[in-house]
Amino acid sequence: MTMNVVGASICDEELIVQGEARDIQLPNTEHVSQISVDIGGSLAKVVYFSRRAGTKGGRLNFRKFETEKIDDCIEFIRRLLEESRAHRPGHELVIKATGGGAHLYYDRFRDTLGVNIEREDEMDCLITGLNFLITEIPFEVFTYSETDPMCFEETPADKFPYMLVNIGSGVSILKVTSATTFERISGTSLGGGTLWGLLSLLTGAKTFDEMLEASQEGDNRNVDMLVGDIYGTDYSKIGLKSTTIASSMGKVFKKNVDKRQFRPQDISRSLLYMVSNNIGQIAYLNAQAHGLDRIYFGGCFIRGHPITMNTLSYAINFWSKGSIKALFLRHEGYLGAVGAFMKHRSSRRNSRSFTLTESLTQKLAATELTDVESTIAQDTLDVDAVDAADSD
Repeated sequence: MTMNVVGASICDEELIVQGEARDIQLPNTEHVSQISVDIGGSLAKVVYFSRRAGTKGGRLNFRKFETEKIDDCIEFIRRLLEESRAHRPGHELVIKATGGGAHLYYDRFRDTLGVNIEREDEMDCLITGLNFLITEIPFEVFTYSETDPMCFEETPADKFPYMLVNIGSGVSILKVTSATTFERISGTSLGGGTLWGLLSLLTGAKTFDEMLEASQEGDNRNVDMLVGDIYGTDYSKIGLKSTTIASSMGKVFKKNVDKRQFRPQDISRSLLYMVSNNIGQIAYLNAQAHGLDRIYFGGCFIRGHPITMNTLSYAINFWSKGSIKALFLRHEGYLGAVGAFMKHRSSRRNSRSFTLTESLTQKLAATELTDVESTIAQDTLDVDAVDAADSD
């Protein structure tokens, strides 16, 4: 019932559910004892383990649901539990829950599913999930630009310190100094929920994905006031191009303008730029204030959307004068759910935790070949001691 992450990789086959994150193959894991769910203000994200006939090991799967349709999420998990009981009678799964909804919907999950619900701290799960992904999963982290859309990053020798900008309904900014040490240093209420809410009022789009699709067809110049609209050209003295946005939605207020001329697609692109640029600047200012040069962006707001990633990348590059890069993840929306999944004792034990894995790597690098087995054996004893302490 333990999870072995050796040989983990991201599956490259065609997605069964479009818009979801790709599965993570775990060739050395046969069974696990948990399903995790991260319930935010807008979305509920589920991580679960499955096996396929004829393949070695299993895989982590990812699904998301709108929080206002939380019963759909509960029904999905109920079916997973039924399937597990059918294949492994007598074996009960544990639900690891995090996010605000882990408290708000606790009774509903417990009463409907009839299984043990273990709640985990939201921020702690975010960091645990991010550390797992950047440490254990190859080709997870990348930078984005229009000329090089997905340039993968190698795991740095010194992973800490770094900053996580988690963009959900709102935005939390965390400074992380070790595998277990972090603090929330800032945030903003202008996040994914802001964009979703405004576009729900101003366009006919019904879902967040529809709004993102509309933005790809839009031209923000039709609604935003640009530097060129004010000066007629660049303002080169202070480094502003004529295409720089001077005022988001600034053309809408003008007198004698028929508001019906503004297309939903143009409004969508304008507001996406507005929210993304704001988040990017706040992120840079916090990185500067705390002396951090690695900024990871997570949260379901991003969803691998090119315009969003390009805007965040441009903002970080512009304000840092090219000294800092925005870092993205292929499972950006599931950091909390992955972290909650990893919080289960058997998963933590078999993956030896991030600190112990790094420690073992350092030991092996300094160990003679003949002493490798005893070094691993001693590390296993160290893990057992940690587990014993955790259970006290």
